[in-house]
Amino acid sequence: MITQNSRLRQQKNAADNGTRGKSGRNTLASSEHSEKNSKVVQSVFREPRNPATKSASTSGKEEALKVMFLGGVGEIGKNMTALEFGDDIIIIDCGDTFPGGDMPGVDLVIPDITYLTANKEKVRGIVLTHGHEDHIGALPYVLKELNVPVYGTKLTLAILDAKLREQKMENSVNLNVVKPKSVIQLGKNFKVEFVKVSHSIAGSCALAITTPVGAVFHTGDFKVDYTPIDGNLIDLQRIAELGTKGVLLLLAESTNIERPGTSMSEALVGNSLNSIFAENVDRRIFIATFASNIHRLQQIIDLAAKYNRKVAFGGRSMINIADCAMKIGELKYSKDGIIDIEKIGSVEDKNLVIITTGSQGEPMSALTRIANDEFGKVRIGFNDTVIISASPIPGNERMVYNVINNLYRRGARVVYEKLAEVHVSGHAYQDELKLIHSLLKPKFFIPVHGEHRHLKKHAELAMKMGMESSNIIITDIGCCVEVTKRTIRLADNVPAGYVLVDGLGVGDVGSVVLRDRKHLSEDGLFVATVVVNEASGEIAAVDVTSRGFIYVKEDDAIFEEAKDVIRHALEAIDLKAESGDWTNVKTAIRKELKNYLFKKTRRNPMIVSMILQV
Repeated sequence: MITQNSRLRQQKNAADNGTRGKSGRNTLASSEHSEKNSKVVQSVFREPRNPATKSASTSGKEEALKVMFLGGVGEIGKNMTALEFGDDIIIIDCGDTFPGGDMPGVDLVIPDITYLTANKEKVRGIVLTHGHEDHIGALPYVLKELNVPVYGTKLTLAILDAKLREQKMENSVNLNVVKPKSVIQLGKNFKVEFVKVSHSIAGSCALAITTPVGAVFHTGDFKVDYTPIDGNLIDLQRIAELGTKGVLLLLAESTNIERPGTSMSEALVGNSLNSIFAENVDRRIFIATFASNIHRLQQIIDLAAKYNRKVAFGGRSMINIADCAMKIGELKYSKDGIIDIEKIGSVEDKNLVIITTGSQGEPMSALTRIANDEFGKVRIGFNDTVIISASPIPGNERMVYNVINNLYRRGARVVYEKLAEVHVSGHAYQDELKLIHSLLKPKFFIPVHGEHRHLKKHAELAMKMGMESSNIIITDIGCCVEVTKRTIRLADNVPAGYVLVDGLGVGDVGSVVLRDRKHLSEDGLFVATVVVNEASGEIAAVDVTSRGFIYVKEDDAIFEEAKDVIRHALEAIDLKAESGDWTNVKTAIRKELKNYLFKKTRRNPMIVSMILQV
């Protein structure tokens, strides 16, 4: 298991609610900004105490609620938060994220759950806010280590169940379906209420958690949509009631904190898509969108029926989620209106809509393969209109525009967010976040679900609304925040970071493997093979080859000289005496070859030396 421990150091000592100007307080900021009149303050940290030392905050004082961040803060994705009080721990979400460019070959990145496995007897359950990958994607791996009940809405668990079936875990996990307004008891210290919110996937909920020290409200991912496709509005009335009763701690998402105003309704996308359908009545239409956005899929399917078009799904996740949503009644369509993508050749262009994955330009997604002419019977032509109904996730822009360019090269007409309103965000803008803060009126606040700049901006928004900076904490992965009825403070960090998933391997790709992969990708591989006569200890043959370094036919002289370098390196070594343990021999070969190849090419390929006895 590879872990990247949080480097965050602890902030200064806790201060009681309402205390101002006191030195040593635990705040979003403990020292004033260099500009005297600025209300924005910077974090001051100190070295953490020895984790084995009992916390001063709990010694002889009331027991605190611990809020531990294992993912989703200081980053986008991999959302996972744990709450602990006494002998009970509950987990909120368990997501994954895409690997970065410095993780070649890695499929997924999931949270490090070292702390939870070490305290597995305390874990009472996992509660899920919604079914997006960055909130449930790590569960098939985590549930192998933590056999605990999982709670979520019908669609969330239907998507999760499909993932568990792929891992042959469907009969080993305790899944419990809840509805908005459901209340569950987890252990003796936690009561969780699911509160309906709007988001870009059906079945999304915020969580109102009752604890011995007070109420904790976790927004999950949300927006305030007054015209939702399914007609189910965010339950602002219940949120206001909770605020009236008193909320101790608010954990609110921060993804769109940089966007002023309010997000647009999902219904607006339907209006834009309707206009595009009307303008392309004789053309074949492709629409790439997130497979999990069931409401958008429903709008597309309804438009297809309106314009007498059949629908084909492209991409495994699109097919699987559409099937799951249809079985539980979240997605409604007639099977007569659906056609297998392998049979679309029998349908006229004007009578067909193809809904695909690949809105983020993923290399193996359906749209990318279609754009590269690598998707079997589906070929893009001059009578095709392709709608990319999504905005690029930060970091994916280049991949998305590569796909768009390839679609244009093949003659298609492409419509994307910069050209039409074919996508709206599922995350709250500033005014929607202000509304939640106003309704809940929390005593303490921790911004979540965002990179550090998002968390900082969200903290500043809370202060502009009147919250004391001493009542706000910005966290990082591995942070543990202790909350009592009167105080909030950073405690000792917990083990946290990431675990890499590569194929069937979980955690077996470590720093050494990543280093080797990066080395291979940058400078290639050079292999030296020496054949030694076992009886005489003499060199019988020397051979060299390379991959990703230089081309043999064009640089034959280098290869021949490399063979001479190897022979020269072995002249002073008694190969017969070294028989059985070739460590010194291999080291000598690599050393001489490394020096020679760098002088000739200014490159440092990975060098592998092999000794064969005959």
